[in-house]
Parts: sequence; structure tokens; C-alpha cells
Amino acid sequence: MQRPEFALAIHGGAGTLTRSTMTPEQETEYRTTLHLAMVAGQACLASGQHALDAVCAAVAVMEDSPLFNAGRGAVFTHEGHNEMDAAVMVGQGRDAGAVCQITGIKNPVLAARAVMEKSNHVMLAGAGARAFAEDAGLETAPAEYFHTEARYQQLLAVRDSNAAVLDHDGAHKLAFADKKFGTVGAVALDRFGQLAAATSTGGLTNKRWGRIGDSPVIGAGTWADDKVAISGTGTGEVFLRACAAHEISARMRYLNEDAATAAAAVMAELGTMGGQGGLIVIDAQGHITLPFNTEGMYRGQLVAGGEIEVAIYRDSES
Repeated sequence: MQRPEFALAIHGGAGTLTRSTMTPEQETEYRTTLHLAMVAGQACLASGQHALDAVCAAVAVMEDSPLFNAGRGAVFTHEGHNEMDAAVMVGQGRDAGAVCQITGIKNPVLAARAVMEKSNHVMLAGAGARAFAEDAGLETAPAEYFHTEARYQQLLAVRDSNAAVLDHDGAHKLAFADKKFGTVGAVALDRFGQLAAATSTGGLTNKRWGRIGDSPVIGAGTWADDKVAISGTGTGEVFLRACAAHEISARMRYLNEDAATAAAAVMAELGTMGGQGGLIVIDAQGHITLPFNTEGMYRGQLVAGGEIEVAIYRDSES
């Protein structure tokens, strides 16, 4: 099959996403925002911009929405703060940048990009990451911007427990089956044949002690090389232990598996390790695969010449 001019895929988290847990109005909100994120990425790719531009544009739309656990919708730490993580990576040269425990920056994905493009480092954390982002001219926002009432009520529901909840929109439901993983991400192939990935998250509701998950860790929740780009969402500690994103690339390189086969194998391995969540994967030929082992995953995909597709549920009427 001839390589398409460009291709794009996004995710907005995975988990117990069923029609019975969502009102029609909520579903419309999510689908609309997913579509807007896809349109933003598509516009970059169609105008000849690079894959990195597209993934950052798509992720920024989701960061600006209170619906997703990233940017404005980031969950609260035990202390009542919003600490955010993000990473970007481009396949050509494997350049990468990441921030973790960053506060007050409107779009953490752009801070991660600035680390990659304007520093000699790959990952910056905490106050240093914020200072760097401010020096780079990125837009800041007051604490009130990140204070969404639904997220704050999630914190209050679990604050007195020892639970750190991986929940997209209902942390008051503590049963594992009710957890939702709200990380957002995007992967893209541009007309120049370059691949890129971006991931952004607010982490866990009620997280403590400076906990950091897989999203900003290159090779765990985010990866891109000359063969494949990956962004993940799910049980961060398991994705970290499995080096999940890089493992897909390794299987493609050393076992000569295609992206879909490699991603399915890694998703299965994550499951055996107790991990739940999903992956978005795009290869150098523009093939997209979106495996997940939960009941649903907020997702979208597009290949040049086709229509934008967005989906939430696992079934055929997604």
C-alpha cells in the first residue's frame, strides 16, 4: 500500500467507558472535543507542517478542555495542587523533551517541546521546569484556571484514604473496574515521512510524594523513531516496568513484527502484569492501530484523503 500523505491518531484516556456510564450530553461533549483535536492536528499536516506540530496542536486542544486529565482538567494531588507531566518525541534523530511535576503552565505539552528544542536536556521537573517554561515565553495560568469543581470533588472523595486513583471522571468510585485513565496523547506521520508522538497528563487523583507515571518517561508512555510513534494511557507503574512504548519498537526491529502485531503483544503483556489502558500507534507507512484492554478508550484517527473518525466504546458502534 502506498504511504498516505499524512496520518494522525489521538487518545483521551481509557477505562470503564460504556453508554450506561455517560449521558448523551456528556458523550457529545467528548466527541466534539476529540473532533476538534483531530481538526487541529489535521490542519497542521494538510498545510505541510511537521508531525511534531500536529501532535502538539492536537494535545493542546485536549489540555485546554476540562474534560480530560491534562492541562486545565488535571486532577489534584493530595495537597490540593495540579502537577502535570508531558513529553514529546520525534522519530528523526530521536529528539525528545519532557516535563514532570510542572505547575501553572497552560499547555505542558508545549513546555515539553521547549525542553527538546531550547535546552540541552530531555527532562525537567518541578519549579525548574516551570521557570524554564516561563523563560521560554510559554503562557502561564493561575491556580484558579486548573481548579475544576468535578476534579476537586474527586479529590475530596478519596483524600482521607490511601488511594491514588487512576480515574478519568469519577474518582469517587474506588472499585478498580470503575477507574478511567485520563492521559491524552497524539501520534502523527507527516508528508515528509517523519513521525512524532506527544503525551500529557495530570497523573493520579490524590497522588503523593512527587509520584511520576509513565507519560513523561521516554520509552514508557511516549516513543518515536524512524519506524513507529506511540503514546500510551493506563496504569503508569506497569507501563514503566514494561517500557511499554519502546517495547513495541523493539519487537518491530528485532522480531520483524508489524506495528499492529507488536502493539497487540505489548498490550497483552501489560495485561498479564496487571496493567490496564491503551496505546495509539502509527508506523512509517501510515498504518494506525489503537489497542486497549479496557471497556473503552477516547480516540480518533485520520488518514489523508479520508474522514476523521472518533470513538469511545469498544463495540462496533463506537
